[in-house]
Amino acid sequence: MKHTLFASAATIALTAGSAHAAAHLPFAVGEGDLNWDSYNSFADQYDLSGATVEITGPWTGNEKEKVDIVFNYFEEATGATVNYSGSDSFEQDIVISTRAGSAPNLAVFPQPGLAADLASQGLLTPLPEGTSDWIAENYSAGQSWVDLGTYAGPDGNEALYGMFYRVDVKSLVWYNPIAFDEAGYDIPETMEELKELTQQIVDDGGTPWCIGLGSGAATGWPATDWVEDMMLRTQSPADYDAWVANELKFDDPKVIEAIDEFGWFARNDDFVQGGASTVATTDFRDSPAGLFTIPSECYMHRQASFIPAFFPEGTVVGEDVDFFYFPAYESKDLGTPVLGAGTLFGITNPSDATNALLEYLKTPIAHELWMAQGGFLTAHGGVNLDTYAEDSLRAQGEILANATTFRFDASDLMPSEIGAGAFWSGMVDYVTGADAADVAADIQARWDSIQ
Repeated sequence: MKHTLFASAATIALTAGSAHAAAHLPFAVGEGDLNWDSYNSFADQYDLSGATVEITGPWTGNEKEKVDIVFNYFEEATGATVNYSGSDSFEQDIVISTRAGSAPNLAVFPQPGLAADLASQGLLTPLPEGTSDWIAENYSAGQSWVDLGTYAGPDGNEALYGMFYRVDVKSLVWYNPIAFDEAGYDIPETMEELKELTQQIVDDGGTPWCIGLGSGAATGWPATDWVEDMMLRTQSPADYDAWVANELKFDDPKVIEAIDEFGWFARNDDFVQGGASTVATTDFRDSPAGLFTIPSECYMHRQASFIPAFFPEGTVVGEDVDFFYFPAYESKDLGTPVLGAGTLFGITNPSDATNALLEYLKTPIAHELWMAQGGFLTAHGGVNLDTYAEDSLRAQGEILANATTFRFDASDLMPSEIGAGAFWSGMVDYVTGADAADVAADIQARWDSIQ
């Protein structure tokens, strides 16, 4: 009888252990579309038994569960232990810990500004030698990612401090595919074609765009994304960077041109649902609603990849609504720029195991393991796009893969008084009738006042 009970307990323990292993490592090594060759090659290089890598970042809840699985495979490959802690107050926490000398090995920054600040104070360690060249060669629009992760250190010399991992795309136009099909409209592949389509919809008796800037105290921010996308489509990446750094002034004709490019769409009563006067007051969360009415009250809505969270319940992306790349001007020969955001890893307490984890992040498998779980985009050029869990993410992944330039949201990189203040309010003034040059001059005057 005791033998039977023992066997039952062993069976229970084995079953429990198997269930834990399945949750811990849910993708069987060697199976599926994931790049297991990169995993096995990496695992053959390291034995880090007894080593620990401490990481903090902004991912909590479901996102923490997903990235923990990515780290679990690093542990399995190397024998090291990874302790990741996510926090909603990450930005404050990492400043305190680095200054106190109690920083983790790696920090995951939600945007480059804070990483650049810490690098300038000597609180970040440059990434290992050769990482810049590797990123330039292996990421889509690779030099863009090198530029975004390169900052001046305490001695003023620039070095690569940040390695981008998870990316978001903002250069998207959402549309109703059923309405497009019924009207016989094709997806525009250039900005010239998008403008032609906009006028064609009006000529056919429809309204091409839904635009809303309302967002409570943050009203105006959706227009900043429009202007940023237009800067990338009318000016060089160098000009965009100079604008972010206040070296190209806000009232420069190049910036005014980008503002007026946004105005071509937003300040025309015929082009916008409800007329141009409603743009400033329509809440951005409500603004896509016209895509889903029958007949459609608008045909297109430019917004980032997060906007489906505000679509009607039950909306199926790819069926009820879809998206295309916000196209570039063919005539300006500026390639296929993409506006977005992303998280980057930086070294706050160096160690050999820390460098090994950064090497792991170079492997396709370290990206595909989150791709397969959903809610993840990457600029890594070596991943298998079939690994994306959803067709919509795969399509966004293709946009990233085809990008010739990637730039971070400019307003997020500007001083908060500008990027989250004067720029927002200035765009509200602009869509309600103020001249672009006057708005730009006011924003620049505000920037000058905080120098």
